Amino acid sequence: MEVIREKQAMRDWTRAQRKAGERIAFIPTMGYLHEGHLSLVREAKLHATKVVVSVYVNPAQFAPGEDLSTYPRDFEGDLKRLKPLDVNVVFNPFDLYNRDSSTENFSGHETWIRVERLEKPLCGNDRPIFFRGVATIVAKLFNIIEPDVAIFGKKDYQQWRVIRRMVRDLDFAVEIIGCPISREEDGLAMSSRNVRLSATDRQNSLSISRSLREAEEAVKSGETDARVLEELVLKAITSAGGSVDYAKIVDQETLQEVKTVEFPVVFAVAARFGSVRLLDNMELQPPSLPPSNPVSPQPTPGPKLGHEIVFF
Repeated sequence: MEVIREKQAMRDWTRAQRKAGERIAFIPTMGYLHEGHLSLVREAKLHATKVVVSVYVNPAQFAPGEDLSTYPRDFEGDLKRLKPLDVNVVFNPFDLYNRDSSTENFSGHETWIRVERLEKPLCGNDRPIFFRGVATIVAKLFNIIEPDVAIFGKKDYQQWRVIRRMVRDLDFAVEIIGCPISREEDGLAMSSRNVRLSATDRQNSLSISRSLREAEEAVKSGETDARVLEELVLKAITSAGGSVDYAKIVDQETLQEVKTVEFPVVFAVAARFGSVRLLDNMELQPPSLPPSNPVSPQPTPGPKLGHEIVFF
């Protein structure tokens, strides 16, 4: 397993592999890897002959006062976790932004990508620059690594949808695959931030996944009022001591709120226990249909989606 830190070296490696007839899969991460990340690697190996994993804590995803400085890091541990999975390259760049410099005649990074509508609801309400940072850095990684396929987890559901739209709108030659949420045995969605939960908050945070399952059962029993279902989840989390950023049922593609549960919809939740912000979601299925395929293929673009990328 090779560790590459320079952008040009990474690009040279990929192009040499493709010239040799290899197919490249890519998993972008911010490190502190857990079983959820490793499941993405195993999925990637089903779609390609070579696998690249990036480890880069993206500063542009963090607003002032957010947890960039305390975001967990363990690069050596990440390498140990990846090595048994036969990952070919770990791309660990020093920095992917052009910073201000007194020795060069430029004013720093000033080109950004925004997916105008999809970035606004859910996490975008409280984190207005978050998806700008996500879309820009993923586009840069795609330009450097030039993968054939990229694998994302659906725990960050809005991020997955934003990247899919960016890839479609900007004609990236990358297939985007979304994988189901990986969970602990007790149901908590796996996250690098879980390590920061106190023992009490860790136990109380199970109210998120439990209440989502209760909402799913309510839908199967015939409940279609989105507000009733949202109130069920909101009450469960707050009763357990959490604070809810949002608990919304939205259209899976547009991420716009719905009043009545129709399909496809997703129940998306962001909640805080202590200082830790946790994400979870559930794609709701009508009782007459089998569970959704664990790997969601890139959809055929539909007329309602529209082009919504902007550069500035």
